[in-house]
Amino acid sequence: MYIDNTLADIKVRKHFFSVPLDYQQSPSKQITVFVREIVSVENQHKQLPYLVFFQGGPGFAAVRPVSNSGWIKRALTEYRVLLLDQRGTGLSTPVNATSLSYMSATDQADYLSNFRADNIIRDAEYIRTKLSPGEPWSILGQSFGGFCVLHYLSAAPEGLKEAYITGGIPSLTRTADEVYRATYQRVMAKNNNFFNRFNDARTLVDNLAKYIFDNKVYLATGELLTVEKLQLLGINLGMEQESEAVYYLLEQALIETCYGTDINPLFLHQFSQFLDYNTNPIFALLHESIYCQQQASAWAAHRVRAEYSQFNYRPGKPLLFTGEMIYPWMFSQFEQLEPLQQAANLIAAKKDWPSLYNLETLAENKVPVAAAIYSEDMYVEMQYSLETTRQVNNLKYWLTSEYEHNGIRMDGERILDKLISLNRGHCLR
Repeated sequence: MYIDNTLADIKVRKHFFSVPLDYQQSPSKQITVFVREIVSVENQHKQLPYLVFFQGGPGFAAVRPVSNSGWIKRALTEYRVLLLDQRGTGLSTPVNATSLSYMSATDQADYLSNFRADNIIRDAEYIRTKLSPGEPWSILGQSFGGFCVLHYLSAAPEGLKEAYITGGIPSLTRTADEVYRATYQRVMAKNNNFFNRFNDARTLVDNLAKYIFDNKVYLATGELLTVEKLQLLGINLGMEQESEAVYYLLEQALIETCYGTDINPLFLHQFSQFLDYNTNPIFALLHESIYCQQQASAWAAHRVRAEYSQFNYRPGKPLLFTGEMIYPWMFSQFEQLEPLQQAANLIAAKKDWPSLYNLETLAENKVPVAAAIYSEDMYVEMQYSLETTRQVNNLKYWLTSEYEHNGIRMDGERILDKLISLNRGHCLR
């Protein structure tokens, strides 16, 4: 099934595919996977190859284009672009507390175990047989999308002509504990950068933390605002322009009234817009599992945090923001996560996650791969990414300090152009 639309300078075709929930079972429950195909108006009648985009996450729908700009503009000069809503996101049989409410916690956990990169790539290969039968296609992965690219290269390289990765080369072998030990240190560095950039941020943050510690503060959603929830704002510190947004939010958090210091209602309305856990529950439910191969995560970020007492707040102690970490208490403090708490615990205890990467296949990889590695990336440890580049044959990379993790959003046309040039042996400009 497909539907045609038009955007500014872009022709759009909406595709809906029915795919198995579990490719290992026959018969299997079917779910819907949605793909938005876009092509520039000037190329709409040309037979162009496909470029499939894998969004970051896990648990986020593909970008919704509004114009022919950024990395999409560069891609549309020579491709038809497929924007894949990974299963469980966007228009692809969404996962949320409502859609899972009819299941037991055990059934929820079993259902969600089918939403990792392995099945995302099975979906992509199924769709390729429908849209590009007999022809390999090109792929681009951002952040977690890069994890999907590495799995695709492991599991179905015959389906690929070329691959691109931005800000998302995972370790092929390291555990979730190792990943979080590295990223906690990167988060501390981003905290230092933040408080050095904004001279009054330390006072603003510590005054706010003490106020929240001493008073019951409720967000506009009705949820209790705790100090540990305040710390979650740090997930934004690794994105260009988002540190500024966090600062401006904090700047107006407290106000002075005739009765003394109070919390600003504007802050209470805006705060939740900086965190995606209620709207994108897969991110919280499955984030740690993206590092798991034949072992349980066992709430890795929570356990490893105990090694970094700097993040444990108490009045009189400077508050540090955390980063892209998931904690078990989040499933009692976020309204849309609370009904999924038991399932989250079962997922954290799951030990039999399949392997995601075939080291032998990757060592003999023939698909040209070009990757952008951001040396200052808060979310992906650079040394682990470089370690992986030595384990994947035919992978070229561009290491740069010019961008934060969201470089493709900020300067995507230039970044993708550089990677295409790198993959095809041209000199980088």
